[in-house]
This record gives sequence, structure tokens and C-alpha cells, in this order.
Amino acid sequence: MEIVICRTKEEASRKAADMVAALVKKNPKCVLGLATGSTPVLMYSELAKDVKAKKISFKNVRSWNLDEYYGLAPTHDQSYRYFMNANFFDRIDIKKANTHVLNGLAKDWRKECAAYEKAIKAAGGIDLQVLGIGSDGHIAFNEPGSSLASRTRLVSLTPQTIKDNARFFAKASDVPRHALSMGVGTICEAKKVVLLAFGANKADAVKAAVEGGMSQFCTASALQAHNDAWFFCDAAAAAKLKLRKFYAWRSETVLASL
Repeated sequence: MEIVICRTKEEASRKAADMVAALVKKNPKCVLGLATGSTPVLMYSELAKDVKAKKISFKNVRSWNLDEYYGLAPTHDQSYRYFMNANFFDRIDIKKANTHVLNGLAKDWRKECAAYEKAIKAAGGIDLQVLGIGSDGHIAFNEPGSSLASRTRLVSLTPQTIKDNARFFAKASDVPRHALSMGVGTICEAKKVVLLAFGANKADAVKAAVEGGMSQFCTASALQAHNDAWFFCDAAAAAKLKLRKFYAWRSETVLASL
């Protein structure tokens, strides 16, 4: 793990965007794993600026998203397909046919999830996976208690996640209780991982993921065993890290060498 601590979420988002952009420049046909939620929006905006400035192109990039609410149509304004189109895909030059999001209306979720895993492998695997982190330390919809070897599947959302996501819906009862999600094992097979964490409400989760024991009760902690995982945090999210001064010093050295 490399922990990059920035003063603000804007600075952290730009540095994370630079890492994604560097991969796209090096490998224009790369495979990206993408995340939704408010955390990566700034990073997506920075990448969209790079495309507009003709610094990079996503024309031949392929992408697979982490998850989707089960029961929501792609056209629903809270579906993750809708989110990705509005916040990223419609703002860059990627081909929509090259973007993949789990089907929240799949009648046979087992078949849908198996096909998703098969498609990722057929594409050569994910070169870089973007992640956020939940306030309880979850990644994608792998809630506490999820196996660290889990694969793409149907999952039940915890009351905490439902509460956290209720702000996006008219009322809490509108939040779906299930989702289709890549598993922890699926995520950890990505060649590189970029996780973003912003705000004081993520400080406990970041500390558990980085400095706690590797456990299914904080599924982000599985990234401790990954050989190329990067956490981009603002100062508030990194505030409870015991070794935060060391991480800040080390990340400056490592980023300068890339």
C-alpha cells in the first residue's frame, strides 16, 4: 500500500487522475474498473478536462463498473449506469459499447454475475480499479462480514449503507436493499488499485483499512495484501493514521519517481 495524503480532496483527486491518465497514455486499450458515489466525481471531472484539452483519449478504453442497485433500471436517475453516463461517460470520448455496468433488472442474477466475471477475464483483467471506501470500511458493496475471497454476486445492504445512501433518494425507504457487486476477490485481482477517501467521516475506515488487521469486517483491509494499491486521502480522512507523517513523506518520494 502507498498512502498519498493531500491537503484537500481537490488535490487528491487531481493526483489520482494523473495516475489514471498516465495509464491511459501508456496503454490506450487499457481496462478500467470504475466506482460511483460522490467520492470519485472530482477525479472524473479532472479526467474529462484532460480529454477536452486533448491530453488523453478514452476512445479505445474499456471499463467495468463495481456495482449496481438490484431492481433499478439503467434509466433510473439513481442507478449507477445513469450516474456514470452523467458524471463521466457523456463527458469523455469513450465508446458506450465499451462501458459495462451490471444489469440491475437481470432476472437471473447468478447468470448475470457469472457473465460479468467471464467478460472481465476475457478482456485480460482490470488494469486499474478505482475505489471509494464506506464509513464502515467496505469497498464496492462488500459490507462487513463479506468474504475476502468473494466474487461478483447479489448482496444485501447494511442499515448503515442504506442510511449513507439515503441522501440520494427522496426518502430512505426508496433505497434498494440489495445490489449486484464485484466481490473482494474480484477487486483484488486488478493489477493496480486507486482508492479515494475524503472527509472526517472516513477517518476510522481509512485507519482500519491501512493500520488494522486484515479482516472481513473491514473489506478494504484486503488491499493490504495487494502489491500495487494506492490510497489518495485528504487531510481529514488521514487524520487518525498513526504513521501519517511517514506516509506523507514516503508518498512524495514515490510519486516523484513515477
